[in-house]
This record gives sequence, C-alpha cells and structure tokens, in this order.
Amino acid sequence: MIILVMGVSGSGKTTIGQLLAESLHCEFRDADSFHSPENIEKMRHGIALNDLDRIPWLLAMQQAIQHWLQENKNVVLACSALKASYRQYLLINDERVKLVYLKGSFELIQKRLQERHHHFMNEKLLQSQFDTLEEPPDAISVDVSQSPEEIVQNIRLSLGI
Repeated sequence: MIILVMGVSGSGKTTIGQLLAESLHCEFRDADSFHSPENIEKMRHGIALNDLDRIPWLLAMQQAIQHWLQENKNVVLACSALKASYRQYLLINDERVKLVYLKGSFELIQKRLQERHHHFMNEKLLQSQFDTLEEPPDAISVDVSQSPEEIVQNIRLSLGI
C-alpha cells in the first residue's frame, strides 16, 4: 500500500508520515527529496513554484509510486499535493494508493512555521499554499490540532489497519 500524506507546509506531513510509517513497519519518503536543486533554491528565497517547476517533480514521484507498486512495497509518501491536478499524477488508478489530508487552520500552521528552523520552506509562502490548496473530497481528512499520536491512530482506524 502507498499512503500519500498531503497538506500545506507545516501541517505535519513529515512528522505524521514518519510516525505512520514506523507504526506500520514500512518505508517513509518525503516529496522534498524529489525536488530539483533549482526548485529548493527558489523556495528558500521565498519564490513560489509554478506548475512548470512542479511537473518534473510530480513525474519523478509518479515513477517511484509505480515502481513501489510493482515491487509490492508499502510506503508512506509525504507530499503537499495541493492541487487536484497534481494528485492526478500521484493517485495512480490503483486501490493500493490511499490519500490522507492533514487539515489545519492558517493560524495554527503559521505558528508552527514560525517555530520551525533550518527548513528551506519559507513562512512567507504559506498564504500562497493556502491560496493554491484544493481540498480533496475523497481523502481521509485529519484535524492537525490533535497530537501526532492521535493523528496516526485516526489514520490507521480510517484505513482499517
């Protein structure tokens, strides 16, 4: 099974994804590792990526997901996947790919970003992420104001695992 954990920067994708993967004894991957050095540099300087910047990133993840499915690997992938069109690349028509949406208020997530250090994602880009976000109607939606342990437990319950 591939579990795609999505949400804006600061929603807890990496933290929740790592805890979920650990609880399921499977691999964790972060979508940030699929970005080009150019994309990372843009974001570090507070420049929002455009769709052309994202296409190679999305295709790299799509290829990885297809590979994991072929190998029957269980992987938790943390990825913003803010637009429905981005998720189309990642939600390959396979029942083994599940979508989890980490949902939180702008104020809560802004506070988290202000407390985070040494990350290339600039707090100034948060509004652009919320502006871009197209909430998925068909995802497991989880409130990020809960503790990480509660969030992981709720995801597992929703997935039936």
